[in-house]
Amino acid sequence: MATSEIISAGSNGDFSETRAALSKARHLPGYIYTSPEVYQLEKDKIFMKDWLCVGRMEEVEKSGDYMALRILDEPIIVARDTAGKVNAFANVCQHRGVEVASGSGNLKEFSCPYHGWLYDLNGKLVGAPYMKEAEGFDPASCQLKPLQFGEWRGWMFINFDLDAGPLEEFIAEYEREFAFLQHEKTRLASKYVTELDCNWKFVVENLQDFYHVQVLHLDTFGGHINIDDFVFNVKEKGGFSSFYDAAPDTPDSKSLFGQMPWLADKPMSFAYTGYLSPNFHIFGRVDESHPMVIWPLSPSKTQIIVYHVFPAEHFEQPDFKEKAKVYHDFLVDVLEEDREMVDSMQRGMTSRMFEPGPLSRMEVNLHGLINYNLDRTFDGA
Repeated sequence: MATSEIISAGSNGDFSETRAALSKARHLPGYIYTSPEVYQLEKDKIFMKDWLCVGRMEEVEKSGDYMALRILDEPIIVARDTAGKVNAFANVCQHRGVEVASGSGNLKEFSCPYHGWLYDLNGKLVGAPYMKEAEGFDPASCQLKPLQFGEWRGWMFINFDLDAGPLEEFIAEYEREFAFLQHEKTRLASKYVTELDCNWKFVVENLQDFYHVQVLHLDTFGGHINIDDFVFNVKEKGGFSSFYDAAPDTPDSKSLFGQMPWLADKPMSFAYTGYLSPNFHIFGRVDESHPMVIWPLSPSKTQIIVYHVFPAEHFEQPDFKEKAKVYHDFLVDVLEEDREMVDSMQRGMTSRMFEPGPLSRMEVNLHGLINYNLDRTFDGA
């Protein structure tokens, strides 16, 4: 179905209420969050074009370390080769399309489990049994299809579009705002993976929604944030950042580590958040960071991965694991508070009773994000 047909079928081609100035704007119609056709457009026009965060560099720290991932049904591999370089390529055998790796681990080469074709850590074909007799067979043309790979301060990014500009260009504004966090000096303490029964945009929007924190999260962290004084730094390309006051993310609102060494000049109430479209969102306090990576799985299912990072020197503390677990468990509790709400919104999108409501001034960042995604998905319609 063409883009114009999808718009016509869902909303008669009229997004004017969402496009209106914030004081007059309304949220999007339900089909934007349920339509398989819209989901496919978002895959093609956003996720297959932009730089996507896929994890931490220390997850493939040694030569031979690899991770096999699926991104919107596209299987990929991220691996560190024998020279220490990290590469990314499609996890699709160039013979019959079988995935040549699964999970994560350490290997010297990738072997297709169907016919035994072998690929090295750069994705180059190095073995293909019984193919010498195949007329015109050229091993050099059968490497696993490469993807662009980039690193930003310890975070791994890939891009399916080989013609896309460099990561440094894509992330330049984010770098200017968040370089001071020095994530390259941190290490991964824990990684929490869960799935939510909602569209990916609801997850992204919820993570940026400070309108709800003093209601839904009042008993965890919401009571320590004054949303009346909240400053929204809205970016042109769907991004958002804010620097504000909030207590450390622990049950008693007290830090177990103190300031990160390079944030020693910040008060204990220092907090920050920043979204890099389409799938990377930093959250943190003065003593830790817990970025989140968002992966669409279907029109009504999303995976969210939470990475807790702390200064590398903290890992030497004898009770580090116990302390870090306190932060991890607290954040899991917060995410569980969100779960029922985003799942409920998804259910609401299928109701014939649903009519998009007006946006609050506390949703100025969502207004920018929603309209940016409309631009990307429907070519500015």
